[in-house]
Amino acid sequence: MSGDAAMLQNQHLMERPDAHGHAMIQESDTTPKPPSAPIDRLSAIASTDPSVHRALADTSRQAGDELGALAHLIAAHTLDAYATSTPDARTNSLCDVATGYFMKGDHAVAARWYALVLTLDPDVAVACQNLAAIHAGEGNDALAEIYRERAYGIQRVFVEETAGWTRSVLILCTGKGTGNVPFDALLPGGRNRRIKYAIDYAAGDEDAQLPAFDLVFNAIGDPDIAAPLESRLACFEAQCSRPLLNPNSAITPTSRHKLPALLDGIDDVQTAPCVRYDDQSEGQDVGALASLLADHGVKFPLLVRPVAAHGGDGLVLCDTIEALESRLSTEEGPQYLTAFRDCQSADGFYRKYRVIYVDRQPLPYHLVISPHWIAHYFSAEMEGHAWKLNEERRFLQDPRTALGERAMDAIAAIGQRLDLDYGGIDFTLLPDGQVFVFEANATMLAHYERDSGVLAHKNQHVQHIVDAFEHMLTRRTAAE
Repeated sequence: MSGDAAMLQNQHLMERPDAHGHAMIQESDTTPKPPSAPIDRLSAIASTDPSVHRALADTSRQAGDELGALAHLIAAHTLDAYATSTPDARTNSLCDVATGYFMKGDHAVAARWYALVLTLDPDVAVACQNLAAIHAGEGNDALAEIYRERAYGIQRVFVEETAGWTRSVLILCTGKGTGNVPFDALLPGGRNRRIKYAIDYAAGDEDAQLPAFDLVFNAIGDPDIAAPLESRLACFEAQCSRPLLNPNSAITPTSRHKLPALLDGIDDVQTAPCVRYDDQSEGQDVGALASLLADHGVKFPLLVRPVAAHGGDGLVLCDTIEALESRLSTEEGPQYLTAFRDCQSADGFYRKYRVIYVDRQPLPYHLVISPHWIAHYFSAEMEGHAWKLNEERRFLQDPRTALGERAMDAIAAIGQRLDLDYGGIDFTLLPDGQVFVFEANATMLAHYERDSGVLAHKNQHVQHIVDAFEHMLTRRTAAE
């Protein structure tokens, strides 16, 4: 997942904020009138004239778009309420309309609805958050940052609860992204009251003002994102009297360049040498770059990727020092340089297994079988090949038989060495039965698939992960 979008799905703070002071608009005639000229429906969404929205509601209904009709009627009612300063002048329902379009992926329409929300009430944090995500997705990073700063300047704590919740969980997040920690799946809302805390925007004294909670889950699983917050997180942890899952001290050693040292000495486990490149100054000396690689045992070919990137974003293979120098000269920010290991199987395919650790115990999540060395589920055409899905099923149902005793013992040992309450590894199986680890950290994504889809066989195994996480939460809170 990319920055804002990955956080909106499993790490962004999408709860309804409390109403703030309302912005006034001029009174307008609320009698429906047909427009005198054809309406640009997209532009008209942000109109503050309720008659325009009533006309668009009629047009939408005639076109069979009942959802659009309802959205415009909600807008008309909301605008009427603001124009007359009635007590129910609130943007909650209108913001729900915008978020509905956002979740459908209709971002152009969602952005117009959010614009109308912020015209009426400039202090609606969720509107600013999701506009930040929309602009980031369009590559407009400057505008995304403006809305992000605005959102978290308004609000840092977001509470989501439903009737019948039995546990209150504080989720430590950042406004700028946390990697792929899937806390929406791990902490279902029906059972858990979720308090999402954008700690990177919060002052230290705000920690003492948080709503009551039973335990804490640190969802800042990417060590590169957590690094600038080390002292802030340390202060929070030192004062926290409730159980805390995934303390930052366990996150820090999982950086890509630190992973070989972390897993060093575990029987039947191999990793690739990796070094972090931070020198972005112009005119980097080729000799110095070569020395850096040699000092860390990184040989060509090698992989280059931006720090804190996931899902293969920005990942390239460089065969020569010249290609590497060219790449580094055009990229901003620190990069990881990792020795490339060709792990192609005998049948010509590349296999990448994922195991999730819950309380240090391994649970299988998926197997990617790809014709390319960049092995990602979405690009490996898994759904179109029955033999691939059958092999994945065998791994999920009985990983010990699929991988062998030697590999499973190594995987169990990795879980103990990582010492994470929630985490995971991506790895492949070498011809001699050893485990080659691509990455191991707390940002591993796991999510449900459509029940009617080709990948529905994965859901029972996702449920095993969620159930194990629930049992861990029960044990930790009972111990208190």
